[in-house]
Amino acid sequence: MLEVGTSRARTEPATGFLTTVDEVTTLLATAADKVDSQFAGDARTALLGRVAAINKAAAAGDQQALYAQQFLLDRVYRLHTKLTDQETAEGSVVVHEIGRQLEAATAEAQDRLIEPGLLEEAPAEPRAYLSWLKKTAREHRVYKHPYYHEFIRNRATESDLRNYVMQESVVDGRFDDLLAMMQVGTAGAAKMEIASNFWDEMGNGDHAQVHTTLFNKIFEVFEIPDEELERSLTANSLLNGNLAVLLCRYRALYPEAVGYLGMTEWMAPDRFVQVVHAWERLGLPEVGIVYHRLHITIDSQHAQGWFHNVVLPAAESPRMRRAIARGILWRLNSSATYLDERMPSVTA
Repeated sequence: MLEVGTSRARTEPATGFLTTVDEVTTLLATAADKVDSQFAGDARTALLGRVAAINKAAAAGDQQALYAQQFLLDRVYRLHTKLTDQETAEGSVVVHEIGRQLEAATAEAQDRLIEPGLLEEAPAEPRAYLSWLKKTAREHRVYKHPYYHEFIRNRATESDLRNYVMQESVVDGRFDDLLAMMQVGTAGAAKMEIASNFWDEMGNGDHAQVHTTLFNKIFEVFEIPDEELERSLTANSLLNGNLAVLLCRYRALYPEAVGYLGMTEWMAPDRFVQVVHAWERLGLPEVGIVYHRLHITIDSQHAQGWFHNVVLPAAESPRMRRAIARGILWRLNSSATYLDERMPSVTA
């Protein structure tokens, strides 16, 4: 993992990546007009070239480059997803170009993981299509992954659960905002389903029951400060969070978001059963497991409503069918990579 924000690195390529990370991170805390004025002409071309070099190395399998890529994309997204009283580069043309380069490289990498010809197998009839989606998920290696069913359930220590929570925060810790972004422009049954889901995430109007508030109780149990969370996220954790923001942010990627978030909720109950079992096995404070207990039931309901009120109506369109399946496969494949990364702890 790159040591972001420092001048230390072990190899020459990593040093170059780190320099670019530092450079872009500094730009993000600068006013947009100043950034665009500073990086014009050759300076702009050179900066974009350095970002392109990170993307190229990440595509070739360099894990430090992948971390740099996803770290930078996460920081760009924070301009659009977090409130601040500090100056930022939101609105900068240069930063937009950097973000688009990172997004394109990230999307291309996920598409390369999709089995050739798989998207073409999807049935045209909506209900047959929905059955095919679920069958595809059940046959994927991520389904009932041993990280949850063997390691988390039976062997994870308190330290393991602590790390698990930090990595999961990139999606679970902001699911309400993801729903808020993706519902823009929707109508009818789909909009109502997303709105109902969002209102559940808002604790149905009770601030104490807002799901992000409940999730953050876990941080209190484990005494996880923000700075530790920042430095603990892995490249694949950042990737999962970035994919969610990417798909929910752009209207053209709405059907992919339908697939990505729908599959996230469909898989959650089975996974969270294992987390609750581990929590009880370790005798940890009850206040920290409320979020997971709640979502065992509520995500099962959300997934069924999502499939019938959001996926089925959209599945009438050939373009939407393909895009929803693409989003689901992005979720399955990125989740598998992320969980495989966690598995060394099992045999350590």
